[in-house]
Amino acid sequence: MALTYSSPTQLGAQASDFSLRGVDGKTYQLADFAGKKSLLIIFMCNHCPYVIAVQDRINELTREFGGRGLAIVGINSNDALKYPDDDFESMKKRSAEKSYLFPYLFDESQSVAKAYDAACTPDPYLYENVGGKFVLRYHGRIDDNWKEPSQVKSRDLAQAIEALLSGDAILTDQKPSMGCNIKWK
Repeated sequence: MALTYSSPTQLGAQASDFSLRGVDGKTYQLADFAGKKSLLIIFMCNHCPYVIAVQDRINELTREFGGRGLAIVGINSNDALKYPDDDFESMKKRSAEKSYLFPYLFDESQSVAKAYDAACTPDPYLYENVGGKFVLRYHGRIDDNWKEPSQVKSRDLAQAIEALLSGDAILTDQKPSMGCNIKWK
């Protein structure tokens, strides 16, 4: 496990399109979320201890903001041949075990992770729907304590979501996410 930080990304950038298979058997594209006010794309996987530590918090974000116009999508881009815990069948099991409330998608070719310049797991990207185009407003950490939920003092991502959905300004001083590096082929 190599500790990696998310890559700096230009706020205001548009989301790249994708077409990925979900563990629910459906194929998802960016356009499927056109009716939502915002879209949170989180690059994640099954085996990373950083993701394991925050997966319940991701579900909580869905409960907290899903009814207010936020869609969440988890994308696993890891090389499943070298890391079999991250293969599609294991993704199905994890999604069922943790009762994921969001689509969990497999980026087998890794082309989506490359298009987004994703670097680590978890790596969250929060987009605002502006006239039918998703525009990046936040790319940073989920909170200030990935390991101990009871020790969290700053819920950075939740604050950004709240600001976006309320029409308020999102802080531009965004701390990078950190986690395991994406396992490239």
